[in-house]
This record gives sequence, C-alpha cells and structure tokens, in this order.
Amino acid sequence: MATTTETPTRTESGAAGRSAARAAEETDALRRAARLEALLGDPYDGANPHGLGALFAADERREPPAATERLLVGAGLGAEFVPAEFGGRLTRADLLVKVLRPVFRRDLALGFGSGITSLFATSAVWAAGSTAQRRATADVLLAGGRASIVHHELAHANAILRDEFTAAPLAGGGFSLSGRKDVIINAARAQAYVVYARTDRARSPLSHSVLLLDPEELTAAGGLARLPRVPTAGMRGSLFSGLRFTDCEVPGSALVGRVGEGVALALRTYQVNRCVIAATAVAAAGTVLHSAVRAATTGRSRPVARRFHKPLAGVFADLLACDSMAGVALRSLSLLPDRTHVLAAAVKYVVPDLLRESLEELAAVLGSRGYQHGTPEYGALDKLSRDLPVAGLGHAGTAACQAVIVPQLRALAERAWFKEEEPPSELFRSGASLPHLDYRLLGIADGGDFLAASLVGSAARLAEVRGVGGQLAVLADLAEAFVTELRALREQCRAIPQGAAALADPLGACSATATRWCSRPPRSWAHGRARTAASPSSPRPPGPCSR
Repeated sequence: MATTTETPTRTESGAAGRSAARAAEETDALRRAARLEALLGDPYDGANPHGLGALFAADERREPPAATERLLVGAGLGAEFVPAEFGGRLTRADLLVKVLRPVFRRDLALGFGSGITSLFATSAVWAAGSTAQRRATADVLLAGGRASIVHHELAHANAILRDEFTAAPLAGGGFSLSGRKDVIINAARAQAYVVYARTDRARSPLSHSVLLLDPEELTAAGGLARLPRVPTAGMRGSLFSGLRFTDCEVPGSALVGRVGEGVALALRTYQVNRCVIAATAVAAAGTVLHSAVRAATTGRSRPVARRFHKPLAGVFADLLACDSMAGVALRSLSLLPDRTHVLAAAVKYVVPDLLRESLEELAAVLGSRGYQHGTPEYGALDKLSRDLPVAGLGHAGTAACQAVIVPQLRALAERAWFKEEEPPSELFRSGASLPHLDYRLLGIADGGDFLAASLVGSAARLAEVRGVGGQLAVLADLAEAFVTELRALREQCRAIPQGAAALADPLGACSATATRWCSRPPRSWAHGRARTAASPSSPRPPGPCSR
C-alpha cells in the first residue's frame, strides 16, 4: 500500500524557524545574565572589587565605581542597547531587563550611569533616525561609549527637567543652538548627545525637535561649554553636570526625524523607558528584602519572630506584583506596540510608589541594622532610599505619568472597558515567542485597556469553575471583586472632562481617579494566569514573566 507524507508548507516552516530563533534569543539572554552575574562575583564578599561593599564605598566617596564600569564595558554591556539589526543584542525589552538584573541588584545608580541612560538617549534615534544616524549611534555604543539625553523642560520640573535649549533655524540650513542646562547625567563623558530642543516658541505639540550631536565636533567648532559637576542627594556616584550652548551652529543632518516631532518622539519612546525603570528598580528592591530577611534570621535558633511575618510576606508579594506588572508591560511593547502607551505610564506611576512603601516596611524589620550604612549585608536600604527618587524623577516623573493617564480615562470608560477584546495569551505566557521590539511601531494613546479586557474575560471563565473550590475559587472571588471595582470606576471616569481639560483639575479629583485606576497590579498577572488556570488541563499555568 502506498503511503503519503505531508510536507510542511513554506509558511509553516518559516513560522517554525522564527519561533525557534525567538526561543534561542531568550536562552541567550539568560546566558548573558548568568555571565554578568559570574563576572560581578559574590556581592557580599568584602574582598570583591565589584561587591556591595566596594559599590557602597564608591557612593560614599561620590565617585563612579571605576573598576566595575570597566568590567561592564569589557563585557559589552553597550551592545544590549543596540538593536540586533545594527550589530547589537537588543531584541526585546523584557529580555533586556533579564540581562540587566545582575547589575541593578547590586547598584541602581551603576545601572543608570553605565547602562540604561544610553538606551533612553538613543531611543529617539532608533524610532526616527536616518540609517546613517542609527549606524553612527550603534557604533558609539558598541565601542563602549555613552549617550546622554538632554530633556526638554516640563511644567512640573525638578533639577533634571528644568531649563532647555532652543534651536533657531539658519537661513542656509541647520540650527543655531543656545541655552543652558545644569543637571545632565554623563554630560561630561558622553560620546553623543540627544537633545530635545525647542524649535517653536508657541506652546504646541510641534514645539520641539530632536538633535543628535557629537560633543567633540561641537567643542572643536566652539559654542559649547561644559559646566561643573552638580552634587545630588541620590545616585551620588553618578556624574551629573551641565552644558551651555551659545549660538552653536549644528548641521541640518543632526535633526532626528522631522522638525517639530520631538514631543511625539518623547511620548512614543518614553514608554519603553518607563517600563525598564520600573522593572529594574524591582531588582534593586529585592536586595533590600534579602537584607531584611538576613536581619530577621541571623543569630536566631528559633523561627522568625511573628511580628516580621506580615511585613516580609507583604513586601515579597508586592515585589512579585510589581515584577509581573512591569513584565507584562515590557512584553506588550513587542506584542502590542501601538497599545502600550497608557499601561507604561501606569507601571511607572505605581511601581516606584509601591517600592517606596516596601522600603519603609523593610526599614522596620531591619531596625538598628538599617543604620549600618555601607556594609554589604545591610547598606542597601540606605542607598536605594536615596537613589530611587532620582531614578524615578520624583514628583516630576509622577506628574508626567498622570498627564498621560488622566486625559485617557473617559475614553477608556466609554469605548474600551467591557467592550474591548482580550489580548493574545502570549502576553502572559513565559517562553512564548514574541516579535522584536521595533521603536518605529510604538504608538501614542488611544490603545485601549487590554488588561481590563483580560480581567473581564478571566472573571467570566473563573466564575464557571468556582465550584471546583481551592485556588480557583479564590481567584474567581478576586476577579469578581476587581470587575465590580472596574464598573464603579467606569461611572466615575465618565464624569471626567474631555481630553486635556481633565488636567485643569484644581481639587485633584482626576488625579485621585488615575491613582485608583493604576492601583491594579494583580490584574496584570493573576488574571492573565487565570486564562489558563480556568482550564482543567492546565491546573498550574506558568507566570507571565520568569525570573
């Protein structure tokens, strides 16, 4: 009898090949993270030049940890911030965070000064730069160089976000750059500046443009002055200093994207920054939790005192929720790039605040040991308590997130909640194949609320299996409670003024509503998990993001 063999189609073979390649990318990212962990060594070894003791000592001297910075350059950390198409290793934001965790577990300031600020600076180039600009920027980072972001001024400004530069168009082409800004991280040692400069005096969405500048060329041409270093209360070892431009001519080729595109580029690319900041800060907070557990258990032959059970378990649960919320947002940047804008702002709004509260809880557990500043075992609390506000840009970062969220709430209540389709299950499934992060695809607002859609769908499925009891019954009750809260929130948001008028809120009611909407971290993981938990064939589904 003749037999036939089905041959996979070219499409099927291509999809299988892409899936295998994506799986290999995740494996490779975990391998790079393990290599960094090994290179950095035991964080609690007092003789380790890259351990916590050495990093805390450098912070006390207000110096960058030079030996560890050299190690990271030698390990090729800069390649993590360059898209793979330009010779780097950046494929997905969630994989980037996996690689960065060993650095941030030791020192958040080190992770910023020698790492992610270059990503934040160059994101506009990856989103809208010409091929030549992207190649030149990639070459800088691949060679171990740094890029500095020069922010535009915000209404709710702190030292980092105060003041800005103006770029006046020249008759023959190019711009004349002027202005002064005193607090810019790595301004004195960057090989590239990405400047958000005002090109229109009018207050409008087209008021700013992005310029990619070479500091050496500007210095040689004159018109650029580097200002002295500015001490900061947090991230004390990081190098913050200023720049002053005086009628400094820059060529038209420095323009990234189009004239007037700066605000739009900031809104599009900052969503990646917000998710990465939140996720890496969770890793830093984990070190403080380890310190607290050490304080509660060291020298005890009996079980941990009951008064420590609640704060330690509560902080651990909060860190899991923050990590999961940030993880889902990071994955959505690849899977749903045109729908992540509001979620990214929510993550950046909620996670730093929860981490701050967690540090306060852990301070009570550490007790007098928390005052052993600079010691590897117990110095992390003091340092992170100072560093975290700087990393999150303090009240200015919170205000910027509110400015994204508040104008969207009425539209979400009227057009998205209880109407939107659920997101793909890959968003929550660890190990699922995801597309590469493409900055050019990132969208602004009007992306709906896919986590709310997942919550509503999960609640309906869990209600059907509530009778099974156990964990499924608990999840069903939680989901129903969250859905009830969402219905109440929908009615409240329908009363919010349309669009930007919501921000003119003298009593702060809209901001309070935004806080209420954002305070939903369990939705981003428990109910995503519930999509498979409700299936009898999958009683124990994987979490949304693996450690």
